[in-house]
Amino acid sequence: MATTMGSVDQRTQLAGHNRFEMLLFQLGKRNFGINVFKIREVIRAPRLTVMPDSRAGIRGVAHVRGQTVPIISLGETIGVRDAGVGESVVVTEYNRTVQGFLVDGVDRIVNISWEHVLPPPAHVADRGYVTAVTRVDGVLVQIIDVEKVLVDVLGDPADQTVREGVSAGVQSSRDQLLVVDDSSVARNQIRRSLEPLGWRVAVAKDGEDALAWLREAAADGGIDTLALVISDIEMPRMDGYTLTTRIRADEQLKGIKVLLHSSLSGVFNEAMVKKVGADDFLAKFDASDLAAHVDNLLVSGA
Repeated sequence: MATTMGSVDQRTQLAGHNRFEMLLFQLGKRNFGINVFKIREVIRAPRLTVMPDSRAGIRGVAHVRGQTVPIISLGETIGVRDAGVGESVVVTEYNRTVQGFLVDGVDRIVNISWEHVLPPPAHVADRGYVTAVTRVDGVLVQIIDVEKVLVDVLGDPADQTVREGVSAGVQSSRDQLLVVDDSSVARNQIRRSLEPLGWRVAVAKDGEDALAWLREAAADGGIDTLALVISDIEMPRMDGYTLTTRIRADEQLKGIKVLLHSSLSGVFNEAMVKKVGADDFLAKFDASDLAAHVDNLLVSGA
C-alpha cells in the first residue's frame, strides 16, 4: 500500500493545482471515494473485539500498529442496504481521530481534478452522507461526508463549549467571518462555536462559491466588515489552496486573512500554507482551538 500511495511531495503538488488523489471503494453495488490524504493504510478486516455499550455503527475495536482503533461499518452507518459484512478496512486519520471503515472492496487510486467533482443534488446534500459526486471511467462515484459519519457515530465535538478565556471575541468593526466548507455538518460546527462569541458568520459551499461571494462583497463595499476567511481544503470545483491563491492574486482581496481549517493533517499542510499564502492552518475540529486561532490572527495580530 505504501508503494501505491506514493510520496507526500507528489500529493502536495497535486493539491496546489486543484487536483487530488482518491481511493475508490465499494459498498454493495455502489462506488464511493475518499481522499488519499486521509488514509493511513488499507488492511484486511481484522479480528474485532466487541465493546459493551458501543455506539450504533461501531462493529468493535481492533489493534492496528499498537493502537486501539474503532472499526465503523460504513455501509450500516450511511444506510447502504446491500452492503456486505466488509472484507477490507480503510484506516483513516480524520479530525484528530483514527478510525477504520469497513468496506466491501477496495478498487484503486485515481488522480482527478476538483473541477470535475460536483456538489450532489440538493435533496441528497441536505439529508444524506454524500458531500460530492464525480465520474470515473463513466461510473458514478459518491464522495462521503466523513464529518457527518463521525458526528453520527462518535458524537459532535462542536457540542463542547469554548473554554473560558480562550477568545476575546469581536474586537472591532470587522465582525464577520466567511466559512467555506462543502460539509453542512462542518459549517454548522463552526457557526455554533463562533457565533456565541459575537461573530457574524457567512457561509459558502466551495471555493468558487466563496470567491464569488468575496468579489460581490468587494464590489458592494461590504468587504470592510470581513475579518477572516476560514476555509476547508478539499472541496468540489475549487479547493482551499486554489481559493487562497486566487484571493492573494486579486488586488481587492489580497489583504484578507485566510485560515485553512481541514481534516487533513501533516507536514505537507505546513508547506502548502506557505506556498499559497494562507495565514495559518488548523486541523479540525476543536471549538476552543478554533476560537484561539481566530483570536490570535485577529486580536493579537499574529
